[in-house]
Amino acid sequence: MVSDPISRVRRFNRAVTTEVGALDTSFLGRGRPLGAARVLNAIGKGQSDVAVIRDHLGLDSGLMSRLLRSLEEEGLIETVANSDDARRRIARLTDTGHSEFEAYEALSNAQAEAFLARHRHPEELLRAMDLVAASLRRDQIVIEEKDPRHEDARYCLGEYYGELARRFARGFDVSLSRDPDAGDMIRPRGVFLVAMSDGLPIGCVGLKGGGGIAEIKRLWVAPSARGLGLAKRLMGAAEDIARALSIEVLRLDTNSALPEAQQLYRGTGWREIARFNDDPYPDLFFEKRL
Repeated sequence: MVSDPISRVRRFNRAVTTEVGALDTSFLGRGRPLGAARVLNAIGKGQSDVAVIRDHLGLDSGLMSRLLRSLEEEGLIETVANSDDARRRIARLTDTGHSEFEAYEALSNAQAEAFLARHRHPEELLRAMDLVAASLRRDQIVIEEKDPRHEDARYCLGEYYGELARRFARGFDVSLSRDPDAGDMIRPRGVFLVAMSDGLPIGCVGLKGGGGIAEIKRLWVAPSARGLGLAKRLMGAAEDIARALSIEVLRLDTNSALPEAQQLYRGTGWREIARFNDDPYPDLFFEKRL
């Protein structure tokens, strides 16, 4: 059947490969195929270790070597031995390579703008694209420790507060909650973790320490990344850091309007306890001994 799931997936694959020019011998008209352009892009974005770039792009050693050689022959990159480990190679852009990287950036941005302009509801299209990207790249999602004042952290917190305002019957005003600026989620008092997918923040969680007891705060996952086990990963990462900090007891609070959060906590060893703070928003309180 034309409408069966497999046919729909394959139609999507054909549409994407055609739209992005994956089969073109001259990607975006710059004279080289997509593979070489992606290696150049990775180096331009700050990656330098050849093995890391290869793994990030999912390339085998032979193809990676050929792509690097072709970029070197064009005078776009140079590779040198890693000063700390001569067995590893470092790649960096030449001045010409920087110019070519900027040209690709401008063309790619223009292509994306034109693509969105063709759709009557670009935000709806972007949500669908975020969902697909998060699903396809789930194994490449990384959890990084960031200052809660960093723009990636602030984005996650803003989305989290906005969602609470929509879901709570009385709305949500972060100024009324405890530690509204997440200032206690910075070492040595605590930590703040952000889940990153290809450079974009898609989830967060905070750990607010204090002696042998600490609190888990601000757990949020982008709608596009839900169902991938990311909330559990974030919680596990926060618990691992708590153990490393010799924290013996973790506590958290939540609201009954968030049943998925309750399900996560109850299913990962948390037990319900009596209220332990005067925050006006939570009505459920949990504890976990590490």
